Amino acid sequence: MPLFKRTPFVLLDPPKDLDPKERVFEVRFTKEIFRDYQEYLNRLNLYRKRVWTCKVSGKSNLTYEEALVSEQHAAEKAQQLPRELISPVLQMVQYSTLSLTDLVNIIYGRLQEDLFEGLELHAKKDGSEAACKILKVIGSGNTTSYEVGWIGEDNAVISTSVLGADDLIRKKAPCGRNMLKLFIRESTSQNSPWIVHADLAKKYGIPTEPPKDMMNGDGLSKKRKRLENGTVEDARKRLKKDDDQLVPVKYPIDDLLVKPAADDPVLSKKPSSSTDFKVPLHSVGDLLMVWDFCMSFGRLLCLSPFSLSDLENAIYHKETNVLIVEIHTALFHLLIKDEGGYYTFLQNKKRKLKVSLLTWKEYLCDFMEMTSKDDFSHNISTVRRGHYGLVDPGLKLQILRELVDEAIATTAVKEKLEEKIDEQQALAAAKREIARKNKEEQKLNMEGATEKEMNHTDSVPDGNESVNGQLAAKEGKESKKAPASKTEDGKYMRRHLETEMLDQSVRTGPLGKDRLYNRYWFFRREGRLFVENADCNEWGYYSTKEELEALIGSLNIKGIRERALKRQLERFYDKIRIALEKRLKEVTQKMLLEEAVLRRSSRVHAHPKDSPSVSFLDYVNAWKPISKRNKLKENRAV
Repeated sequence: MPLFKRTPFVLLDPPKDLDPKERVFEVRFTKEIFRDYQEYLNRLNLYRKRVWTCKVSGKSNLTYEEALVSEQHAAEKAQQLPRELISPVLQMVQYSTLSLTDLVNIIYGRLQEDLFEGLELHAKKDGSEAACKILKVIGSGNTTSYEVGWIGEDNAVISTSVLGADDLIRKKAPCGRNMLKLFIRESTSQNSPWIVHADLAKKYGIPTEPPKDMMNGDGLSKKRKRLENGTVEDARKRLKKDDDQLVPVKYPIDDLLVKPAADDPVLSKKPSSSTDFKVPLHSVGDLLMVWDFCMSFGRLLCLSPFSLSDLENAIYHKETNVLIVEIHTALFHLLIKDEGGYYTFLQNKKRKLKVSLLTWKEYLCDFMEMTSKDDFSHNISTVRRGHYGLVDPGLKLQILRELVDEAIATTAVKEKLEEKIDEQQALAAAKREIARKNKEEQKLNMEGATEKEMNHTDSVPDGNESVNGQLAAKEGKESKKAPASKTEDGKYMRRHLETEMLDQSVRTGPLGKDRLYNRYWFFRREGRLFVENADCNEWGYYSTKEELEALIGSLNIKGIRERALKRQLERFYDKIRIALEKRLKEVTQKMLLEEAVLRRSSRVHAHPKDSPSVSFLDYVNAWKPISKRNKLKENRAV
C-alpha cells in the first residue's frame, strides 16, 4: 500500500446500508465508493498529487497510481530472491531493531559467509569443479560437513557426496543488496523493530514471539523504551525534551516539509489564475507548444509571426481559415523537404510533393492516416470532405502537436538548434571575458588608489599643504569618475549580451515550480505568466502586475522549489511586468474597439468584420516565398 508523505494511509470503508442499485462514484484503482461527488473529486485530487511514496522501493514524489505500479514492479523483483534464501533471511529480519541499511549489510555479509540447505554453489570433484546443491548440514562448529547433490545438465541431482567446508566454492554472492532491500520492505509489516507478515512467518516457521530482551525493553530504541516505562505523560515530556535538543532544521528544505514558525514573515495569499481559454484546459499546453515553435522557427518555416490569441481563435473557429492553412502548409513543406518518414509515406501513395492552399487537406489526411491513431482515423473523412472546422479544437491541437513533434526531428531544425547553441555559447564566452576584464580593472584601480593614499600620507607637510590637499582631492575625484564610466560600459555590455542570449534562445523552459509542483512559464512574445497544474495537466495564467506581485509575495523561501521560483521571478520581474502591462493595454484598446464596432454594426445591421476577435481572418503570411500569380490564385481559393 503506498505511503502518504511517507506514513501509512488507510483507505475508506464502503458506505453503510449501500443499495446495490444506488448510483455511486468509485475510484478505479482503490475501489473506494462515494455517494457525494465533491468528496469523490477531493479524494481523486489527493491521489493525483505527487505526495505518495512506494512502500517497497522507497521512491517518492509519485501519484498514488504511480506508487501502486512501482510497488507491483518492486514486489515482482523482490520475489526473484532464491527460495532457499527466504527462510534464513526472514529469520535474521524478524524483530531486528537495526536500520534498513545496517540490516541489509549484515544479512548480505552472513549470506556470503554461511552455508545452509538449498544453497547452490560449486565444489571440488575428481580434481575439477562441478555444480552442486547443499542437501543437508551435518554437525556444527569446526566439525561441520555437508551432504551435497551433484547437479546434472537438466538441473536435477544425479548423485550425492559428503564434503567439508574447504571443498565448497562460492563464485558470487547469492543475491544483491538492492534485492534484499526490496524483499525486506515487501515481507514486513512494521519496522523498528522489523516484523515479518504473519502469513510468511507461518509458512516458513519464523517465530512470532518477541525475544525476552525485547520484552524487557533491552532491545528497543531509547524512545520506544521510554514509552514502555513510566506513564504516558512522562514519556511525552521526555520525547519533547529530546525533540528540543535536536539540531535545528537548515533551510531551504523540501517545500512540503516546511512548517510555519512564529518569526516567519507574513506571506500574501496566492492569487487565483484565470482559465478563460477557448480551447479545452488540457489542450492549452499543446496550444503553447505549437505557437512557441512557430514563433521560434518562423524564418525556417517561412511563416510570419502571429499572436497566441489569433492561433487560439483560429483553432476554435468553425470554418477553415487562412492562418490554420498556412501553419499546416508550412509544416508539410518542412517534412517533405526533410525526406523522412512522411516523405516516404507520400511516395508510397504516389502523391505529388507539392502542397498548396488548395490541396493541403489531402496531405493532412495522409498525415493523420500515417500516425495510425484512432482519434485521427475517425476524423479523416470529415477533413477530406472539407469540414476541418468541425473537428474538435482539442483534436486539432493534437494533430498540430504531432506535426510539430515530427518537425523537431528534421535535419533543418536540428541544424538551426545547433547554430543557435553555438551563438549562445559565443555570447556566454564574451560575457565571461567582459566580467574578467572588469574585475581586473577594478583590482588595478584599487591598487592605484591605495598607492596614492600611501604617497600622500608619507609626504612632509609644508606651507602649501592646503593646495596639495585640493589637488589630491581633485585627482581622486577624476580617478573615481574614470573607472565609474568604464564600469557603466561594462554593465551595459553585459546587459546587451544577456538580451542577445535571450533573443538567440529557441528553447523555452519553465521558470520554476511551487510547493505543489505546479510549473510557471513565461514566453517572450506573450504578455501572460502561465501556470501548469501538476495534478490534472490543466493551465491558467496571470495577466496583471498586481497578480505577479501577489504571486511573488506568496512564495516561501524556506522551501527549495519556491525559493528558486521566487529568484527567477525577481530576476525577470521587469521583463514580465512590462509584457503584462503592454498586453493589458492592448486588450483594453481591443475591447473599446469591439464595443465601437458592435455599436456601429447595430446601427447599420452589418456583420462586425473589423472586430479584433476575428483579426486572424485577415492574416497574411508575409514571409511566404511564392510568385505573385500563385499568390493571387490561392487568395481567391481561400
